[in-house]
Amino acid sequence: MKVLSVDHIGVAVKSIEESLKIYESLGLALAGVEEVAEQKVKTAFIPVGETEIELLESTSPDGPIAKFIESNREGIQHIALRVENIEEALSELKVLGVKLIDERPRYGAGGAKIAFVHPKATKGVLLELCERDD
Repeated sequence: MKVLSVDHIGVAVKSIEESLKIYESLGLALAGVEEVAEQKVKTAFIPVGETEIELLESTSPDGPIAKFIESNREGIQHIALRVENIEEALSELKVLGVKLIDERPRYGAGGAKIAFVHPKATKGVLLELCERDD
């Protein structure tokens, strides 16, 4: 598996609009907002150098981000690693016996292919693997 970079850091928030004010006060600018209906989430990407901060706001009370905030609080929800070939990466992790949430990639924001590694396999860190065409 070839990890190319940290693609983004996902931050669970109750309100993108309110949270965005904090990042704008730091001189950062919003690149775009997108809703991913399949995941019951609205996302906002804020570029920071070669990576991004992804603000995640639930669009449903039963969505994964709403549940995360209810169980934990607002804050870092996942770290996304950009990989060269997500299908190959998932196959390699399966062979190694790494517990996965997704055994096949699914659609993510910005047209990325994404898959999650179970936090039990990473000492409590939710890792997202992502592959982008750009």
